[in-house]
Amino acid sequence: MRKFLYLFLIAALIAGVAFGFSQSKKKAAVVTIPTHALPLDPLSIVLTPMGGTGPVDKQIAETQTKIRKSPQLPQLLEQLGWLFVNKARVSSDPGYYKLAEQSADALELKTPGNPDVELLRGHIYHALHRFQEAESVAQKLIKKREFVFDYALLGDALMEQGKLDQAVEAYQKMVDLKPCLQTYSRVAYMRWLKGDLPGAVKAMQLAVSGGTLKEPEPLAWAYTRLASYELQSGHPDLALRASKIALQFVPEYAAALLQQGRILIAQGNKPEAVTALQAAAKKSPLPENLWTLADALRTEGRVAEAEAVEKKLRQTGQANDPRTYALFLASRGERLDLALHLAKEELKARQDIFTRDALAWAELANGHLAEAQSNLQLALAEGTKDGRLFYHAGVIEAAADRPDEARKFFQEAKALEQMLMPSERAALARKLATLSPVNTSHVSSN
Repeated sequence: MRKFLYLFLIAALIAGVAFGFSQSKKKAAVVTIPTHALPLDPLSIVLTPMGGTGPVDKQIAETQTKIRKSPQLPQLLEQLGWLFVNKARVSSDPGYYKLAEQSADALELKTPGNPDVELLRGHIYHALHRFQEAESVAQKLIKKREFVFDYALLGDALMEQGKLDQAVEAYQKMVDLKPCLQTYSRVAYMRWLKGDLPGAVKAMQLAVSGGTLKEPEPLAWAYTRLASYELQSGHPDLALRASKIALQFVPEYAAALLQQGRILIAQGNKPEAVTALQAAAKKSPLPENLWTLADALRTEGRVAEAEAVEKKLRQTGQANDPRTYALFLASRGERLDLALHLAKEELKARQDIFTRDALAWAELANGHLAEAQSNLQLALAEGTKDGRLFYHAGVIEAAADRPDEARKFFQEAKALEQMLMPSERAALARKLATLSPVNTSHVSSN
């Protein structure tokens, strides 16, 4: 209990959070923490025992022990920082990014001007959606040296800001320097964004073949993305296999569980899909996981459970993933002013096609048709083939009284309906039936 309280106080201090403890049910008092009572230097913070029994937790503990024994070795602090990044990705807990940042601070004190410190900082900025800062760090690094992961950071930051042509250049430089899992996986995603699904599959197959068991999380992530591409390609069995391999590398990996749930829904195995999605939401209660689970529960008639999940989504969605939460609100017709506000705020830092799509969807829900059409065109500009994107495009075109264009997008969404949630499939079927009353026998309402 004392250890938990100690960690909580440190976390609150790092985040700059003011908090108080209730001394009784009738009276509460704010506790003032004396500054001398807590270790304020970054080294002491990152050496605090974290607990946990997973592989990454053990690596963190081992590295902390090594640092205590050999504090003169700065590379150990860098290693600890990247382990905190890894833990954040595996656990979906952004608090570990703050610990990674503290590791960078401690390392900088030991080795001022160390470019590896800046690379670590840049990846933390990217993870926290501070994309302009991440780009700035990467641009400074590539002026000093030619290192493969400096270009990776640059490409990632540019891509999130919608600067795909510049991102392609950065990724090409990365591939030229070092073909590996990290390079091929980025090439795969870029090909997918550009509408080249077969090319994305081939690149991701190269990525997984270049992985190493010493870094299981990147391998699990790559297999998860491969599962998504295989499902979109119409190969659910291959997709399911890829998701299972991902879970072998990182058990209870939320991203792979989410993908597995989607695959099982596409195969018609809704009970097992719900089980996988429940595990994903438990491990990582992000809006996409909660929304997909609630949707699957409703199709199984488990309405009370779905409503409980949606209640949690409404409580946490704005903080955990405002873009997805904006999509959820706009889709449900709830708090439309908030949905629009969240989408607009997200666009300030993230100008990629999916933020444009979220903004278009929120604008349509608020009755701003012209603005929705404008952002829709930007979302479609790269040629990305995505079921939800096409469905949204069809609804917006139908609202603009352009039935031919709407029908075209709905048909494209229909060809990718395995990528949609059950409620989206049902809505798509209704829209197609409305636009094509003569020939709707092939449209499923499931």
